[in-house]
Amino acid sequence: MDFAVVARLGLLLVRPAALVATMPPFGSGYTPALVKIGLSLLLAVTMAPLVAVPAVETAVGLAVMAGHELLVGIALGMGLRVLLAGAELAGQLAGFQLGLSFAAAVDPQTGARNNTIAALYGNLALFAVLAANAHHYVLRALARSYVAVPLGAGGIARSLGAAVARMLGAIFTIGTQLAAPIVVVLLVVELGLGLVTRAAPALNMMVVGFPVRLLAGLIVLAATVPIVVGAAHQAAPRLIDLASHLAAAFK
Repeated sequence: MDFAVVARLGLLLVRPAALVATMPPFGSGYTPALVKIGLSLLLAVTMAPLVAVPAVETAVGLAVMAGHELLVGIALGMGLRVLLAGAELAGQLAGFQLGLSFAAAVDPQTGARNNTIAALYGNLALFAVLAANAHHYVLRALARSYVAVPLGAGGIARSLGAAVARMLGAIFTIGTQLAAPIVVVLLVVELGLGLVTRAAPALNMMVVGFPVRLLAGLIVLAATVPIVVGAAHQAAPRLIDLASHLAAAFK
């Protein structure tokens, strides 16, 4: 098998492999490497009839094209990754307000230590997008990306900066929207505790305040679980569309 054939097969594999390595849940550390490789090969074989693979004659040309394909694949996988990041940010904010920021656990999605509320929100968002078949939207985006950004195309559009800004902004938008109910309720509780302190100065707020805040926060947390799931369900297609625009900036 000569260099040109191997290079063309390798190029065909790079974009799906980068997508799989980035997109949750397959991009997480607990997904076996064989599963990632197998899924990448399956996607590459599936997309092969739709893709015109350019001829590659030099190693330098192969490296440049492979790097470009890598960026496109990563961009496509960022939609669901941003959704989970936004949900985890909401959990971080809620956990901080609840006083549970010290209760940390290792997040299997990222391998980083998150508080338990952040892990809960992240897993809820992940289950919601899987239940909504959002991964099907990602596969459609992958197929369409070969039309918007043909394999072997090179360059960066001026819209790249704006696309990145929209993706980053989505993290903070989702995070603040999902955390808002708990934050608002706990601010009201804090206000109430402050009024009680003025009315009864002898009452020890250090003893009473924390259980009251925790109880109120947990009640709101339980009540907002359907909101988190519904928000993730609605946001997934929009974020995948943003990821497609980000990938298209590499045409």
